[in-house]
Amino acid sequence: MIVPLSHVLAAAALLFAVGGVMAAARRSILLILIGVEFMLAAAGLAFAGAGLAWNNLDGQAAVIIVMGLASAEAGLGLALLVHGRRGGGTDRADSYDRLGEES
Repeated sequence: MIVPLSHVLAAAALLFAVGGVMAAARRSILLILIGVEFMLAAAGLAFAGAGLAWNNLDGQAAVIIVMGLASAEAGLGLALLVHGRRGGGTDRADSYDRLGEES
């Protein structure tokens, strides 16, 4: 059974919207990162669906690139979270105004 491209794109758009709302509405760094991961997963789903619909392997190659980008984003974001927590701070995104200062 082949899923129509419109259904795949609708699911990707819904997933992207959920991730966008989650990233915009939250103040915790961890929940913002989860929202960004949702958006990257939606982009990967759209690439894979379009690649399968058009019988082209470029969509799958783009998914691999998006997965690499997501892992780099998660690593950098979690390092930022650990740095903030070890400095006696919090996980709130509003409190990250001192990153450029010397400790």
